Amino acid sequence: MKKNYPPGFKYTDFAPEFRAEFFDPEIWADIFKASGARYVVFTSKHHEGFTNWPSAVSWNWNSMDVGPHRDLVGDLAVAVRNRSLHLGLYHSLYEWYNPLYLLDKASGFQSQKFVASKTLPELVDLVTTYKPDLIWSDGDWEAPDTYWNSTQFLAWLYNDSPVKDVVVTNDRWGKGCSCKHGGYYNCADRRDMKLSEVMNLPSIVKDLVYVVAKGGNYLLNIGPMADGMIAPVFEERLRDLGAWLGINGEAIYATKPWRVQMENSTVWYTVKHNTVHAIILHWPSKQILAHARDWSHKSYTHGLS
Repeated sequence: MKKNYPPGFKYTDFAPEFRAEFFDPEIWADIFKASGARYVVFTSKHHEGFTNWPSAVSWNWNSMDVGPHRDLVGDLAVAVRNRSLHLGLYHSLYEWYNPLYLLDKASGFQSQKFVASKTLPELVDLVTTYKPDLIWSDGDWEAPDTYWNSTQFLAWLYNDSPVKDVVVTNDRWGKGCSCKHGGYYNCADRRDMKLSEVMNLPSIVKDLVYVVAKGGNYLLNIGPMADGMIAPVFEERLRDLGAWLGINGEAIYATKPWRVQMENSTVWYTVKHNTVHAIILHWPSKQILAHARDWSHKSYTHGLS
């Protein structure tokens, strides 16, 4: 900051520069649909506390009051659902700089002023306003679930909220919950991407197959630009993945792990009803093909190499 910005420039000064002037939710939703995705998870708020919707408890630190001057969550929600895609929302429990959170932290999390005035009202607002099918909670590692009143919120979510019959949640609702409690487990992320680390299509397909063959769902992260556009490199990957799924999706969608998940680090298996799919990530050897001909009720899907 000292090297690249004027004296006195603060983090909050970035907000007016985030204008998302070319954000077109219809284009975004078209790309997501073309990718073969069945659901989309959008960041409603990250750890710095800026909300991408007009949160009533985030005055002048939200996308309606400053920057884009529009409801980014709401606009994308409409476009996504118009294409029969499910809507998921990511939400950070805590905020790096919020004075109320810092006071709670200083108290050893005996005080819950931040939770009562910020976190829970925002979560309830997101659910009642946008009715997400999926919630991706984050920022859980500093404080226990008792501080966040997670069980209170989840009890309302699953029993009385407008999405109680459809919503699923992840495993980040307090320190120690990850990979232990949740409607689905995330456990780990990738972060701090460099261009050299952007996966090519074969790598994405390999990742997708690995996750699905082990019973998981695949969430592929992209980082939109500050002007609101999806970078061409990400759009290309998404559309290419959609083309692959258009041919091979039968071996991916609504499948389950087979009794043998993988052979020779090359062939992965999924099963749906009475059909086993063998997904071969490299051109197979004659031995594999010869072995395959002896199986009955199997389908074979080639990946990319």
